[in-house]
Order: sequence, then structure tokens, then C-alpha cells
Amino acid sequence: MTSSEAASKPLLLGSCAGGPAKPAPRRPLTSSTRVPRRALHGVLLLDKPLGWTSNDALQKVKGLLRAEKGGHTGTLDPLATGLLPLCFGAATKFSQASLEADKRYRATLRLGERTTTGDGEGEVVERRAVGCDTAAIDKALARFTGVIEQKPPMHSALKHEGKALYEYARAGIEIERAPRRVTIHRIEVVEWTVPLLVLDVHCSKGTYIRTLAEDIGRALGCGATLAALRRTASGPVALEQAITLEALEALPEADRAARLLPTDVLLADWPAVRLPEDEAGRFLTGLRRRVAQADAAAVRVYGPQPRAFLGTAHITAGELIADRLLSPLEVQAALA
Repeated sequence: MTSSEAASKPLLLGSCAGGPAKPAPRRPLTSSTRVPRRALHGVLLLDKPLGWTSNDALQKVKGLLRAEKGGHTGTLDPLATGLLPLCFGAATKFSQASLEADKRYRATLRLGERTTTGDGEGEVVERRAVGCDTAAIDKALARFTGVIEQKPPMHSALKHEGKALYEYARAGIEIERAPRRVTIHRIEVVEWTVPLLVLDVHCSKGTYIRTLAEDIGRALGCGATLAALRRTASGPVALEQAITLEALEALPEADRAARLLPTDVLLADWPAVRLPEDEAGRFLTGLRRRVAQADAAAVRVYGPQPRAFLGTAHITAGELIADRLLSPLEVQAALA
């Protein structure tokens, strides 16, 4: 998705007159030489390039860091670019927080055109004249602000009976999909030059920007397809903090691990609880602790030392109840 949020690279895949540019070919991800791996803990914010799958990008970065364990925090389509948080070691325990977080995207819609996939990858099935003005666009966007329902696109990774919907779509099979409720916090027009409409979208998890683009085009009466998409933020982290694959590869190997951010960076907007040393030790064993804080569905928990992140918890009736914990060795590795 896409599902699957500033931008430092061109927003458009192609010019107004031409079609979308073809993604650059991906580099080989394998090597005949086996590289020794090492335990690394933290989060790398990657500016994913055009044409790469999220897993391709993850495997490339794992190789550059020589990391033992890693995972990404939600798929960006190959035709999307931008922020892709990658978790390594202990940070993988908290990747779900990024999956659940709100996102921001820079989306470029090509008005007056519909394709089989809803984006530049599909074949054009209809072209119409574009006659809408700024007032009509503002009115249409207002219809899609707030809580809305979306039908997931057939060309998506959503599963049906164990198979991704895009597999059925490629076979010419249409599967009935139930609408899903998502929240569009804000849509702002960044640029409008016929036929390209560039939008900044702040939305909840699970939002399909491709579907949003098609729905906006339908509301305007001319149709639309998603010409380009760039994620600019995920929860508390933003694209400005990210590094490109080329820049990471250009660093000396000893400096690459320095790009890792602390394990708790994806939780930076959660309330924090700090425990004294004796209480921190008990909390790490899974014991409930008494705290003088209001009930909260999710908090990050720290020991007395700076950066001593212990894990996540929730607070119910004055009790701090662990949800996801680091091991004592992982805590020490972060402090070191």
C-alpha cells in the first residue's frame, strides 16, 4: 500500500505531456562473498528509491550494515519513494508502533486519466477533459476530509484466501472487498498545474492513497490516477531525518552504524514513565509496578539513566503493566 507521508527529490514520475518514467533497474542484492553479520540495535530512516520494493531496500541496508536481524515497518510500493523506517535488533520488537502511526504523503494526481491499476503502472482506460477550477478542487477535497470509507484496490497486497489481491487482479479476477474506515486528518493543495494536482495528505494507518486519488477524480468528474507518491512522515519521524541508499553506501563502513537512531525513536510521541533503579529491574522481569500517573493505553518506560529505554507498557488503575520489554543485555547494548 501505500498505505500502504518535505520532499527533497522531484515529485513527478513524468512530465505533464508524457507518461510516467520507468523506475531505474534495481541493483543486485546478492554477492558471492559471505559477509559476517553483527548484532545491531536501532532504527535507520531510509529515503526509499523509486523502483525498489521495501524488502529489496531492507536487504540492501542489512548488507551495508552487516546486521543480523532487521525488518521494515510497512510496505511502500515500488512506484512510491520516501520515508521507510527500518528496524534492527531489539528495535524490531517495536515496529508495530510505526505500522499503527499516522502517515503523511506528497501525492501527485494526474487529472483527466484513469488506469487499470489506479497509478502509473497500469494501462490508460479513459481520458477526459479537465475543466475544474480551484474552487471545485477545494470542494471535492472537503468531501474526503475526516472519517471516510475506502474500498481497498484490487492491485494491493491485501490477502484473500491466502493470496494477495494483486495476484487475482493479474489473472483478471475481481474479488468483492468490504469498505474500510480510515481518517484523513488534512488534505492541502501544494501545486495545481493542469493536469497535475499535488497534494499533502495527513492520514491514518490503512489509507490507500491510490484509492483516494481515484475517488477525488471521480468527485471532480474527470477521473484521476496517482502519478507519483512520496511518504514524508510516519508518526514522530520525518523524511528530513532520512538517508538515501547512495549516501549510506558512500559512507565508510565504520560510520554507517552511526546513522542508527535509538530503539525508542518510533515511540517519541508516546507519554514517558521513568522508574528508579530498583523498580526498573523488577519491571524488566515483567512485574507490575505502582505509578502515580493517569491511565494510558501506551507509554514508553525508562530506567534512571539517560537513554535507558526498557520497553512499552500501559497504565491501568495506577499499575504499570508491561507490553513489550527489552532484555537486560539489549538495555546495556543501547546504553553502550
